[in-house]
Amino acid sequence: MKRANIISVGLLVTAGAASQAAPPVPLSPAEQLGESIFNDKQLSINNNQSCADCHGARVGWTGPEPSINRHGSVYEGSIHGRFGNRKPPSAAYATTSPVFFLSDPVTGFFIGGNFWDGRATGEKLGNPAADQAQGPFLNPVEQALPDSACVVYRACTSARYGGLFQQVWGTEDCAIAWPRTQQMKTLCASENVTVPLSDADRTKVDSAYDKVALSIAAYEDSVAVNQFSSKYDAYLAGQAQLSAQEADGLALFEGKGMCAACHILDPGPAGEPLLTDYTYDNLGVPKNPENPWYTMTAFNPDGYAWVDQGLGGFLATRPEPEYSQHADANMGKHKVPTLRNVDLRPGQGFVKPYGHNGWFKSLKSIVHFYNTRDVLQVCPPRPNALPANSYTEAEARALGCWPEPEVAANVNNTELGNLGLTDAEEDAIVAFLKTLSDGYRP
Repeated sequence: MKRANIISVGLLVTAGAASQAAPPVPLSPAEQLGESIFNDKQLSINNNQSCADCHGARVGWTGPEPSINRHGSVYEGSIHGRFGNRKPPSAAYATTSPVFFLSDPVTGFFIGGNFWDGRATGEKLGNPAADQAQGPFLNPVEQALPDSACVVYRACTSARYGGLFQQVWGTEDCAIAWPRTQQMKTLCASENVTVPLSDADRTKVDSAYDKVALSIAAYEDSVAVNQFSSKYDAYLAGQAQLSAQEADGLALFEGKGMCAACHILDPGPAGEPLLTDYTYDNLGVPKNPENPWYTMTAFNPDGYAWVDQGLGGFLATRPEPEYSQHADANMGKHKVPTLRNVDLRPGQGFVKPYGHNGWFKSLKSIVHFYNTRDVLQVCPPRPNALPANSYTEAEARALGCWPEPEVAANVNNTELGNLGLTDAEEDAIVAFLKTLSDGYRP
């Protein structure tokens, strides 16, 4: 199903050094600006949440809280008690994804975009990472600001980087006749309001909001984020040797384990392998019963009956027939993530979740699932479980079974499920995956 040669489009990649032992590369003004915006908690309705709160550098630019990762894996927004529906994807290497496009109109095979369901297509700003950056600011279960004007106002008037914003992008977009300061504070601390602006000033807001997102994308594309500094990179550069177990894992990754069918090892445009083909797959991942989204009835009227349709759900919202006609064929599919930084964590006791809903709590567990999904028995029905028939990973592993997939249609049955790997071979693949964490020092 997946082919290493399907990516033929030009990708936006910034090449980093082979390891962090090299002297640090200074950020450009645009990248510095993006870093400041990325870390600014003021760009949320309650001044308490930044992009970095869900995309922590020390854990591979994804969810940094082990207490959350152990359970639902979905992060709380700026407004207390509100949660999204999926685990935060990694912000690292997100800029390498091409603009979303239909690769095969016969099979409905899509490539590119960002977010787990591909809805940050890159069609607006020419950059999926920039399109993605605009989503959380105005999402009521994330940073929850009521109006893009609030983002622009707080960025333009920031004591820390407002001047840098105008240095990078010019002064015109910030030259807006804002309401009085107290009124702006009140408006931007409220829900379901629109900042009163003239048509000309609203046009400036729209332009500046795009530049906020492009600044974040510039930072995410910098060597501070896309480091290419793992042990595997050092190995490819001839600066490190893999252990026997790691080398066995690499061979299995490319061969018997079939991992490289989607997490391709071919060099990307800048030379380094990107460990993804930017496509979408339904792996048969079970529902995560601890996902707080099931209880968010104000935003999820389906409650425990909600099903994550992934790419298919997004395609169904598109008015273009060439997209919407492929919705059914893509139900349950989610973005193939890069495996770079897949094990990056501050310590071995730190729990990182895997899968779009964080159901898996270890690399060993998800590799075992890839290996035995179609071999072990399906977990028995649980009539009183919410959602129906759901199990946590710990419950399923204790019973030696795998729960039924959340979406039974379109499950990939050709590249995983019955790989015939031994326990030692699973461990070898895990050992190789651990060589993909940035920050290795030869």
